[in-house]
Amino acid sequence: LFEETYGWVGDLAETLSAVVRASPSGHSQRLTEWIHMLDQMRPQTDEQKLATLSSWIPNLVHAERFVLMKLFTGTLRVGVSKGLVVRAVAEYGRLPKSVVADRLMGTFQPTAHSFRQLVAEESSTMDACQPLPFALAHPVEDPVVTPSPVDGSPMDYLIEWKWDGIRAQAIRRDGRWMFWSRGEERLDGRFPELELAAEQLTRDCVLDGEILAWRRDSLFPLPFNDLQKRIQRKSLSKKLLQEVPVVFQVFDIMELNRKDLRSLSTLERRQILEQYFDELGIRVTINSTNQAPSLVPIIAPVAPLRADNWEAVQALRNSAPQFGAEGVMLKRWTAPYPSGRVRGDWWKWKVAPLTIDAVLLYAQKGHGRRASLYTDYTFGLWKDSHFVPFAKAYSGLTDQEIREVDQFIRSNVQESFGPVRSVRPHLVMELAFENVQESKRHKSGVAVRFPRIVRWRRDKKPDDANHIDDLLRMIRK
Repeated sequence: LFEETYGWVGDLAETLSAVVRASPSGHSQRLTEWIHMLDQMRPQTDEQKLATLSSWIPNLVHAERFVLMKLFTGTLRVGVSKGLVVRAVAEYGRLPKSVVADRLMGTFQPTAHSFRQLVAEESSTMDACQPLPFALAHPVEDPVVTPSPVDGSPMDYLIEWKWDGIRAQAIRRDGRWMFWSRGEERLDGRFPELELAAEQLTRDCVLDGEILAWRRDSLFPLPFNDLQKRIQRKSLSKKLLQEVPVVFQVFDIMELNRKDLRSLSTLERRQILEQYFDELGIRVTINSTNQAPSLVPIIAPVAPLRADNWEAVQALRNSAPQFGAEGVMLKRWTAPYPSGRVRGDWWKWKVAPLTIDAVLLYAQKGHGRRASLYTDYTFGLWKDSHFVPFAKAYSGLTDQEIREVDQFIRSNVQESFGPVRSVRPHLVMELAFENVQESKRHKSGVAVRFPRIVRWRRDKKPDDANHIDDLLRMIRK
């Protein structure tokens, strides 16, 4: 009954708050006090947290209980971009946006003291563990307007492979090394070989790059699905470390000897980066024309790619899957290191996605404003004489199409599995995805990366959908 209710309501905190009898009076604590009380619960065991929560709930009115549940489950989200938050805080504190962006990175605590430090005219020295804001690239939209996908000549840009790994910063300050993901998560202990290799880099620095699963005697990185095995494990066996080794491909340097280099041009930073690694005897790694070196360094700069015209750049982009890449990166030589996504300086030009026609098999209601509509779909492909599910997709349809699909699902439910409904196989959708790999974890035997709906194929019937063998033929050997 709870699962069915949750599936209908679409919000866990709202469902939880509705099943407990409301208090007639309510609590008197302010929001900041509740935040502090919740923060004190972090070191408690699950049993202690349950006892604490159970002592609070009976004394709260329904609205208070709902907000508490949102905070406790970590689902209180406000639809405001990080850039807008940075701008608002910068205007409030009369500070440069770049300063606020720097201060918000890492483990920012939502306390009155932290906020006073955030907007202070003069802040204390940056925490040695704190990362810097990542530069983000704009996608080059297809179809490309010839002859140039972006402004200028290829000679105006540093060209590199667009890797499919974990974007990370390697930070050494005060003799201590740490790795941060782009999601501002400390990666301590996840990649011990990187931490060990980093010890040879004896000067304080902040390096921007990509963590990739890569056997060091290979020309190509391993698929992202292999890297996921490392991400999902809390304890790493010797066998896993041998089967899925990792490297850190460095493509920028943001700080050296505690000096901020982000205001320098890409060319200047690149020269500093190569000089830094030259001093250590570490050269740039493989590119499109080299063969694999005898042993890929665990931490090393990425080699730039060469192209004299946009046709050559496009040829590199199209050949990217042969080298285990998603496409190419274009970074303007004269640009400083941008904070966030600044249009015109960094571009990512990815290969065209793979596509396949699949049939809608299962559906579940969404969350938030889509809690009353079936918007979470599972798709299948033919295998022999039946359909086998292979991918879930949540985006790609217009609001009008979503309402049409919702009406079809309600009229064509075959079975119910809690909040999930199996649907008469009739609707055909074209799905796009980045790559496909064999997977023992999935019933279909394959896993696709970033599946999304391209369009509703109203012109096709279920018999026209693709076969699982069509998907298997797309696997890069």
